[in-house]
Amino acid sequence: MAATEHIDLALEGLHCASCVSRTERALAGIPGVDLATVNLATERAAIDFDPTTTGVPQLVRAVAEAGYTAVPLADASPRAHGRDPLVNRMVVAVVLSVPVLALSMIPALQFHGWGWVAGILATPVALWSAWPFHRSAALALKHRSASMDTLISLGVLTAYVSSVAALLFTDAASMPMHLSLTARGSTGALTFEVAAVVTALLLAGRVLELRARRRAGEAVRALAELSSPNATLVRDDGEIVVPVASLIVGDVIIVRPGERVPVDAVVVAGTSSIDRSLLTGESIPVDVDPGDEVAGGALNTTGVLTLRAERIGADSTAARITRLVEQAQTEKAGAQKLADRIAGVFVPVVLVLAVLTFVGWLLSGASLAEALAPAVAVLVVACPCALGLAVPAALLVATGRGAQLGILLRGAPSLERAEKVSAIVLDKTGTVTEGRMALAAVHVLPGEDADRVLALAAAVEAGSEHPVGRAIAQAVASPLPAHDFAARPGVGAEAIVDGLHVIVGRPERLQQQGLSLAPELVAAAAAEAEQGRAIAAVAWDGTIRAILSTSDQIRPTSAQAVRDLRALGLEPILLTGDGAAAARVVAAQVGITRVISDVLPEDKANEVARLQAEGLAVAVVGDGLNDAPALARADLGIAMGSGADAAIAAADVTLVRPDLQGAADAVRLARRTMATIRGNLFWAFAYNVILLPLAALGFLNPILSGLAMACSSLFVLGNSLRLRRFRAS
Repeated sequence: MAATEHIDLALEGLHCASCVSRTERALAGIPGVDLATVNLATERAAIDFDPTTTGVPQLVRAVAEAGYTAVPLADASPRAHGRDPLVNRMVVAVVLSVPVLALSMIPALQFHGWGWVAGILATPVALWSAWPFHRSAALALKHRSASMDTLISLGVLTAYVSSVAALLFTDAASMPMHLSLTARGSTGALTFEVAAVVTALLLAGRVLELRARRRAGEAVRALAELSSPNATLVRDDGEIVVPVASLIVGDVIIVRPGERVPVDAVVVAGTSSIDRSLLTGESIPVDVDPGDEVAGGALNTTGVLTLRAERIGADSTAARITRLVEQAQTEKAGAQKLADRIAGVFVPVVLVLAVLTFVGWLLSGASLAEALAPAVAVLVVACPCALGLAVPAALLVATGRGAQLGILLRGAPSLERAEKVSAIVLDKTGTVTEGRMALAAVHVLPGEDADRVLALAAAVEAGSEHPVGRAIAQAVASPLPAHDFAARPGVGAEAIVDGLHVIVGRPERLQQQGLSLAPELVAAAAAEAEQGRAIAAVAWDGTIRAILSTSDQIRPTSAQAVRDLRALGLEPILLTGDGAAAARVVAAQVGITRVISDVLPEDKANEVARLQAEGLAVAVVGDGLNDAPALARADLGIAMGSGADAAIAAADVTLVRPDLQGAADAVRLARRTMATIRGNLFWAFAYNVILLPLAALGFLNPILSGLAMACSSLFVLGNSLRLRRFRAS
């Protein structure tokens, strides 16, 4: 059986939820297509298909036959953000519709034959400015379907053609008339102002909508444009500027102050401060030294750095973040799927309603012109733009804003799950703590100097790879010179330092070697062990002189993060494979009361399932390979971006910055986004429920219908754009 392939198509010409529904039906009808999802806000289609049954050309052709343009995203050229072609049509429509509206509204301006002037001015608007609507409607008709543009085109052409007929076959050209805010109050047989003004309003709304959608996607575009196009490559004969695309892993590059790091790399030489705000949301630059990793797209602010390229192209941090965000924006929430299904049948229902409105008014004794006005108002006011934008617009802004803050959301389903969690399980090592050992305490015999003992121990451990040894070595800025170093397996290490034969190792093993341990140091070691800390003894001349303890350091923000999670109504639970003593100490320091300790890696998922059986909706935060099953089992998996790839792959949310507060921010962002989506959907449905009957009963002029329709879409977009103001805690 052939493996399923995935492709993203960049689309053009989508305007409403019915456009989305028609495109998805066209793609889903192709043999071999397993899944096709179209996003109105991003104008993209995500398709899973069997390459042995169908190919990309068939997919592109199906979209074209549905009336839209498609091209593989990888081949799509960046969309220009300059003057949109619709702007010219809108300008013409506005300029010509103003005098048409004035002639129709003000009886004093209605000279003999004024209707011919209004008709001449309205013709370019109704036929040329409104051409995108007519073309889209014709394509839909060709495929025996209907869209929002079908409603607009029918409304504009009905108003225009009926007015032309009145000019040609009646004396309407000189008939006085005035315009009312309601269809029932309008008089006269000419409705050129409806055709012209409705076109102008809808074009203006579409231009504003397009610009708002571009603003909604600015965060993702900023990520995509982070990397510099060029890099300064170091060669044996000097430096040379080359395109980033030509770099390979292992190349050595120079990044000077004010330049962006072109690829993910490791510092070979130099020190500097790196601004990672666009990648992680951190506002404070981070100091880097030789051996530190730096992500492509970060800004070098001070010193000159020599870097070795580690990950390039699609493997870089910026590229992976962008890819995750774009994937998230193509996924659909349950509410969006419902809206799309409704939109699929909405337009045909509206067409029937418009016909019934027209016939009903005629049967009630209204004239042809009086019956046309409410029918046109129904066609125009019913356009389901807001319905199609309600969910994807909010999702587009939320995922982009999340990416700016270092919170990567996998999609709408993740948002829905994040909103519902009631408990959050926190892994200890690397999540609540930093995942690296540091010196915690020094206990010495009476008469010994703690600083000198530590300096001797650090000299012995200067080259150690053991976490405890590294912690001791790093506790001293300038270690003493040591020689005759030797590792003692199962015991520790030894060396000659400052004329002394110094041994550093586990206390019990040193005692087994015949070294004495004073009672006060025995008590100190027991107290440190009770705190869950790792113990090392320092000895020379046959006596253990000091006890050193090391511990995994708690992240500075963990305690505040736990308080933030509680404030959101979540119960924090510490889950760890460490012993009960160490787990309780860490939990107490950060304010967690419920602790599950001594859990084997393979049992973490079972513990999550047990919590779910208690009726809790469980989120899990972890970073290690052993956390991946628990992350996958959880209702919501949150992975620390500094962790293992398997953990990140299993998670619904990835925190680019290794900071537990990001978990609280992710839940807050999810709740804010879902509230915005519900508000958008309420408005989109309420708008049609309220205004459609008013239009059918003649209480709404077609011009006001067009204005209301444009405003409904702008309201949804404006409400969604408020998510750009979301701030991290």
